[in-house]
Amino acid sequence: MTKFIPVDGEAAVMSVSRSETIADRVIDEVLGAVVADRRLMETIMTGVLARGHVLLEDVPGTGKTLTARSLATALGLEFNRLQFTPDLLPADVTGSYVYDENSGSFEFNEGPIFANVVLADEINRSPPKTQAALLEAMEEGQVTVDGTTHELPEPFLVIATQNPVEQEGTFELPEAQRDRFTVKTSIGYPDAAGERELIDRRADRTAQAPTVDSVIDAEAVRALRQIPEQVTVEDELRDYVVAVCRETRADRRVDVGVSPRGVQRLFEAARARAAIEGREYVVPDDVLAVAEPVLAHRLVLTAETSVRDTSRRDVVRDVIDRVEVPAMTPPES
Repeated sequence: MTKFIPVDGEAAVMSVSRSETIADRVIDEVLGAVVADRRLMETIMTGVLARGHVLLEDVPGTGKTLTARSLATALGLEFNRLQFTPDLLPADVTGSYVYDENSGSFEFNEGPIFANVVLADEINRSPPKTQAALLEAMEEGQVTVDGTTHELPEPFLVIATQNPVEQEGTFELPEAQRDRFTVKTSIGYPDAAGERELIDRRADRTAQAPTVDSVIDAEAVRALRQIPEQVTVEDELRDYVVAVCRETRADRRVDVGVSPRGVQRLFEAARARAAIEGREYVVPDDVLAVAEPVLAHRLVLTAETSVRDTSRRDVVRDVIDRVEVPAMTPPES
């Protein structure tokens, strides 16, 4: 059982070094229940610390839902799961006003979006109108229903899962929707040892399924998400972040490059990555580590490129190879 990490009185002054310890324990706790690569969980935690949202894309049966639920439990946060289907309506996401006969007035019934961690499962199986119901929530931390704005819980994190667009019954996420996700990653198939572990768990029918304990609570998560603000980014690296993003717009294979929002998200994710590593400053490796999951899903490739079996990740890798990495000297403590 993982020891719960109390934060009473210390949340406002949580240090970068402590954030590394907490992130490691959260990841360890989740990996005790989910058969997945540690780098995947580090990417997801980067999204959490960057105060962003996470998009997981993979074929069914790879553990996307279990990963999201386990993460919410390890963070000690309220969790809701919303299954996206072709007939799902925006009101099914945000909630709606219902007439109360006793009071003689309309009362607002909160939808499943009102939770700390919301799993938008198979988000691309619903039409764009329903997907768009998440836009305001993801960007502003609020929803507006019938002209009235309702604040969402803090912290608020959307973990959306989607199946590959080649599968039947899926809709391509709108560009504006993709741009709201700080990182996009894939769980992938486990290796042979991982799949053997899944079989062993299934064979031992007398044992309970792996469980996850809370490592921290909502107060600690709020403090944890403030830590990247303490991380220093030197001018050379700020220029590098901008140069990488601008280079995506100059690539002939790209119809629409990284937006200004994407530039900010790369900066924020690099700082979050440094915090997970326990550093008070960003190094080029932090930018390189998060560039693909932060930038690739924001690109819109030309029609010609799309039929040439060239992926968005290929373009990001090529862009990184072209942009000169600055030589950095770690700042003095």
